[in-house]
Amino acid sequence: MTFTFANVLAAGAVALFAAGAAQAQGAGTLAAVKQRGVVNCGVNTSLPGFSAPDAQGNWTGLDVDTCKAVAASVLGDAKKVKYFPLNAQQRFAALQSGEIDLLARNTTWTQSRDTSLGLNFAPVTFFDGQGFMVSKKLGVKSAKELNGATVCVQPGTTTELNLADYFRANKMDFKPVVIQELAEVEAAFFAGRCDVYTTDASGLASTRAARAANAEDYVILPELVSKEPLAPAVRQGDDEWYNIVFWTVTALVEAEELGVTSKNADDLKKSDNPAVKRFLGVTPGMGKNLNLSEEWAYNAIKAVGNYGEVFERNVGKATPLKLERGLNALWTKGGLQYAMPVR
Repeated sequence: MTFTFANVLAAGAVALFAAGAAQAQGAGTLAAVKQRGVVNCGVNTSLPGFSAPDAQGNWTGLDVDTCKAVAASVLGDAKKVKYFPLNAQQRFAALQSGEIDLLARNTTWTQSRDTSLGLNFAPVTFFDGQGFMVSKKLGVKSAKELNGATVCVQPGTTTELNLADYFRANKMDFKPVVIQELAEVEAAFFAGRCDVYTTDASGLASTRAARAANAEDYVILPELVSKEPLAPAVRQGDDEWYNIVFWTVTALVEAEELGVTSKNADDLKKSDNPAVKRFLGVTPGMGKNLNLSEEWAYNAIKAVGNYGEVFERNVGKATPLKLERGLNALWTKGGLQYAMPVR
C-alpha cells in the first residue's frame, strides 16, 4: 500500500528537515543503537503474518523477523528490539524524525519515496500486488465482474489511485467507501458496508485469516492490478547503517541459497565450502566490512532462520495465510529472491 504523490508533497517540509538531520547524524545510527542497546523498529499496528502482537505483547511476523535479524546482527540478540506500531500516515515521519531506526512495515518501495521522502530501501522482503476480496455469496470470479460495486479502501494511498485506474481502464463504475484506519475498514467490509475490500494481496490474506468469522466465506480474486515490492527502509545519509540493514536482509536470502538454516548453522561452521565459511564468519572479513562482529550473519540466521524459514513460519502454507512462495521463491526456483554475493 503506497501514499499518493500529494502526500509526498505534503511531507516535503518534513523530508527536508530529515535530510538535514540525517546528514548531521552522519554514520551515527549504529553508534546510537549500540549505546541504547535496542533497535527501534517501526511495524504495522496489527497485520497478522507480517507484524502483530499477541496477548502478552510478543510481536511476530515476517516484518518483525526483519527487525529481529537486524538486532541479532548488530547487538547479538534478536530480543533487543523496541517495536513502534505505526499506521500508514505515521510511518514516514517516525523514520524521518529519528524516532525509529528502521521501518519494516509492509511498505512499498517507490521512486517518490526513494527520492522526495529521503528514504533508502533494503532488498525486497515480499513481492506483492494489489488485489480484491469479496464474499463468496457475491458469486464473482473475476475483478472484471465488479461493475457497480461498492469498494472499501483506505485514503491517501496509491491503493486508492490504482483502484480508480483499474475501473476506468476497464470501463466500469464503482462507489468507494473510504475509511482511514485499518481495523475500521476491515470491520466495514465484514459488516457488509461494501462489496469489495482492496489492498495488497498479502494484506487481504492476512485480513481474511485473522478477521473473518469464517475465512472460507471469502475469496481473493485472481487479478493483481499493481506491483507492490515491500521492503524495509532507513533514512538517507547514513551509509553505514544502510549497509547493515541491506546486507542483513540479503543474508537471509543468501543463507537459503547456501542451505544454511537456524538448525544447521552450527554444524556448517565446519563446512569446507568457502562461501559458507565466509558467510558464517569462520573466514573473517565480512563482519569487519560492516563494523560488526564476524558472526553477524550467523547471529541473524540462528535468531530467525533463512528467508525460506521466515516465509514459511509467518505466511506460508502451514499458516492461516496459506501463501505460496510464488514470486518470493528463490530465483533458482522461478521466483525473484536473489541475494547479492556475501564475499
